[in-house]
Amino acid sequence: MILEMKVPSPGESITEVEIATWLVKDGDYVEKDQAIAEVDSDKATLELPAEASGIITLKAEEGDAVAVGQVVCLIDTSAAKPEGGAAPAPVAEAPKAEAKKEEVKPAPAPVPTPAPTYAASAPSPAAKKILAEKNIDPATVTGTGKGGRITKDDAVNAVPSMGTPTGGPRGSERTKLSMLRRKVAERLVAAKNETAMLTTFNEVDMSAIYALRDEYKEAFKAKHGLGLGFMSFFTKAVTRALQLYPDVNSMIDGQEKISYDFCDVSVAVSGPKGLMVPVVRNAELLSFRGVEAEIKRLALRARDGQITVDEMTGGTFTISNGGVFGSMLSTPIINPPQSGILGMHNVVERAVVKNGQIVIAPVMYVALSYDHRIIDGRESVGFLVAVKEALENPVEILMDNNPKKALEL
Repeated sequence: MILEMKVPSPGESITEVEIATWLVKDGDYVEKDQAIAEVDSDKATLELPAEASGIITLKAEEGDAVAVGQVVCLIDTSAAKPEGGAAPAPVAEAPKAEAKKEEVKPAPAPVPTPAPTYAASAPSPAAKKILAEKNIDPATVTGTGKGGRITKDDAVNAVPSMGTPTGGPRGSERTKLSMLRRKVAERLVAAKNETAMLTTFNEVDMSAIYALRDEYKEAFKAKHGLGLGFMSFFTKAVTRALQLYPDVNSMIDGQEKISYDFCDVSVAVSGPKGLMVPVVRNAELLSFRGVEAEIKRLALRARDGQITVDEMTGGTFTISNGGVFGSMLSTPIINPPQSGILGMHNVVERAVVKNGQIVIAPVMYVALSYDHRIIDGRESVGFLVAVKEALENPVEILMDNNPKKALEL
């Protein structure tokens, strides 16, 4: 029986995908549920599993754009699974022939090389003048005239080296962008062109969070099997600020504003196919343990290429942590149709003033990019100050003065 394998729908509104990589070759025997291809949609890269066992015949090439529902391969389910190949039989050694005395042949007489003529090594008078004006060594120019002579045209077209080193590699490679990368590029340009994007900055003294992590991270890991990172503190601070400033948790749809009474926080993570932005649903209801567990789950799925379209759509606000790559400061780009994104950066010991004294403290710069069409300066600055206050006073503001209870220890 011949089974036609069609492209399944990766998600709502997706009508076309692209064959990124075939993981099998034409004529291979595949097992049911074996990954046979990676397909790119405009939202994610997904694996295509075999629907049955049998011999596969490919009907699309890598890089082909195929419609959802189109046949991309055939599987002959009646074909028997090939048996494992046995070790090849040893080849009988041929009897050694009696060694023959090697005959010494006289070396051929050297063929005299004709001396180069003047015409073959020198430019024409007109070419010589042009090369002199350009300060070009004739030895660096390849002649196209008779016998390799440098013509006037050769001299005119010669380009001075300008001191640039020569002899190194000069190759280049042109590759087609994946559908996901093309869609990301399209959305980023749209975000710059279609929103009134503005960025406001602040700094956060991370001393209190460092002290909490030093005191409780071992007990937290022992109890929950999770690391106590910065993301849970930032997510809790963001969801609180979103509830204080609901315009930041809103979107524009034509001439209407859509406001949400929940906080679905998109978290930018790096995956093998590029940047992914999975969503932590109802983050305002999650505990510190809940946030850490969900972010770890989504990050692992993104890393393993298992993230789904549904897990990356529907966020109301985004957090991007460029600090893990060493970024000191940046202006993150809004993730449309959202209206705001918070950029985290690296923590650096800096001189700060506390109680009239200059002290050293771990400081992080934070940036909020927002759509000024819907968020005014008061809301944007107030939101970022609320995040700063929560991070600098986490025990009081985020833990209700009971860290052990908040961390479920």
